[in-house]
Amino acid sequence: MEDTLTGARPHATAANDRRLEVVTFTLGKEEYAIDIQRVQELRGYDAVTRIANAPEYIKGVVNLRGIIVPIIDMRIRFNLGTPTYDQFTVVIVLNIRGRVVGMVVDSVSDVITLDADQIKPPPEMGAALDTDYLIGLGTLDDRMLILVDIDKLMSSDDMGLVEKVAA
Repeated sequence: MEDTLTGARPHATAANDRRLEVVTFTLGKEEYAIDIQRVQELRGYDAVTRIANAPEYIKGVVNLRGIIVPIIDMRIRFNLGTPTYDQFTVVIVLNIRGRVVGMVVDSVSDVITLDADQIKPPPEMGAALDTDYLIGLGTLDDRMLILVDIDKLMSSDDMGLVEKVAA
């Protein structure tokens, strides 16, 4: 199965010279990364308008230059404890298949380019952990990055924010 970000199989090898440029962000003590090509802009966290009966992880919506953008709190979505909002809290505005979505993260770290040999497949966890939304793990010196397939996550049945691509 081809990876939506790199165009490669998840267990890329050194022979595959594809590179992946990612934006890294933190949720709690862990560092995550998504394809930079999906990022439209970074914004500070502002108040949102709540939507009745929305799942808890959908904080609400904001008006971004005339576009109503749903805001997803990734700490709540990934069950990582109660979020706190401070001067480091960032909304990563994504453009996925023409749909604009904002995701709240604790902080944005930097932009990194990973070579194919720095991307390891996600661990086999059985039913204990859903790894459907993981591309793999990025290794960079002593850092371990959890590479999130943001397209799959935002188009998953429970999120339903972006239309799935017909198979």
